[in-house]
Amino acid sequence: MSSAELVDEAIARIEAINPVLNPVVVPMFDEARRVAAGPLPDGPFRGVPFLLKDLRAAYAGFPMRAGSRLLADYVPTHDAELVKRYKAAGLVIAGKTNTPELGILPVTEPDLYGPTKNPWNPAHTPGGSSGGAAAAVASGIVPAAQGGDGGGSIRIPASCCGVFGLKPSRGRMPVGPHDSEIFFGFAIEHVLSKTVRDSAAMLDVTHGPELTSIYHAREPERPFLEEVGREPGRLKIAFTTSPFLPAKTHPDCAEAARETAALCASLGHDVDEATPNFDGHEFARCFFLMFCAGAATELALMEKSFNRKVKPGDLEPGTWMCAMIGRRMSAPEFNVSMRRLREHQRTISRFFSVYDVLLTPTLAKPPLKIGELRHPIQEAVLDVVGRSASLRWILGIPGLVDVVVDRAYGFTPFTPIANVTGQPSMSVPLGWNAEGLPIGSMFTGRLGDEALLFRLAGQLERAKPWAQKKPLIHASQFRGKA
Repeated sequence: MSSAELVDEAIARIEAINPVLNPVVVPMFDEARRVAAGPLPDGPFRGVPFLLKDLRAAYAGFPMRAGSRLLADYVPTHDAELVKRYKAAGLVIAGKTNTPELGILPVTEPDLYGPTKNPWNPAHTPGGSSGGAAAAVASGIVPAAQGGDGGGSIRIPASCCGVFGLKPSRGRMPVGPHDSEIFFGFAIEHVLSKTVRDSAAMLDVTHGPELTSIYHAREPERPFLEEVGREPGRLKIAFTTSPFLPAKTHPDCAEAARETAALCASLGHDVDEATPNFDGHEFARCFFLMFCAGAATELALMEKSFNRKVKPGDLEPGTWMCAMIGRRMSAPEFNVSMRRLREHQRTISRFFSVYDVLLTPTLAKPPLKIGELRHPIQEAVLDVVGRSASLRWILGIPGLVDVVVDRAYGFTPFTPIANVTGQPSMSVPLGWNAEGLPIGSMFTGRLGDEALLFRLAGQLERAKPWAQKKPLIHASQFRGKA
């Protein structure tokens, strides 16, 4: 098939799926057809349709709204370095996918665009913040789509949508040209894909430092694509279903992880029940405060760029409250929180001197219903103080942050750990519950060792294939093609 034919097919699938699931919020159809018709770089993905997440992935001349009314008119004038690498690999960008406002929530339900729905059951969320990307891949629009992960935002939607999602090691991926790190080094970008092979091949064409990089992951010994077919050897795997942060693990998620542990044991790996020993509640509190500081920072930069004050009506209530908590932080509070996270990082990293991999559920719950976790910060505040108090007074209430933390991480108590440590971590789609909803299993490896995770993922994919599973809503229903 020609690239033009492939792009037309992807566009037809977007037009069929979008009214049902709402994954693509910035169509780029004319641009994709123009690129597909012209000379394409001779890269390994020459002519393959692809989607960008509408957050940070700047494509010159097209909106980048990050799910926010505040950025409704923002159009970048240059490509992000990662987008340049996608283009050089031959990919043809056909659109940008939905994300929660500023990528903050683990569900994809921004006021600006409305919710993206899960292809396995549209009453449920595809997760977030890369929910649009995951829904697009799961529903057969494209084989892979770009996402980002600052607290689980690749792995969460990968679990919810039954696709493969790897968060690479800190320093593995470019973040320029205007940044040297994202979210204090906790966030990194890559793709969600149907297969392990495609994730590895995409990492091969995008990884590597920039001149302005402040983190450098160690160079791989060979292409990541070659690792997928190699045997991982006999691994020492730690396994737990106990949440690291304040939460309770749903029986479906615990059972899926136990089945994965049994699968690993049957493949010859040594599987022990073990977990890093650290204060999960303190970790969650400090990590949440870093999120709030990050939101406050983004608002300050926007105010400088727009030359005006950002008002409450410019943002969703939960985003605004998160930013206001960040603004109330003192410099000592910020630094203490960061230093405590770094202490936890050292504790967790030492755990991997004993084990090769840590296996957990990806999430503490199956995919939530649409609307179930739309404004956790706002709802927690209202639970504490009611609806009539002033915001300034509310944010000074002792213990409020702890209430918010308990609410915020009930769904995602496993994923943020690897963001703080910088370790590679992947959600592998090995389970489905009785309701037919996907349940991912998460594997976290040593810093810089994506190669081992790809070898393990390839082994698991061969032992328990998932690529042929199709959700309730799939493009083949509309186009008559697989």
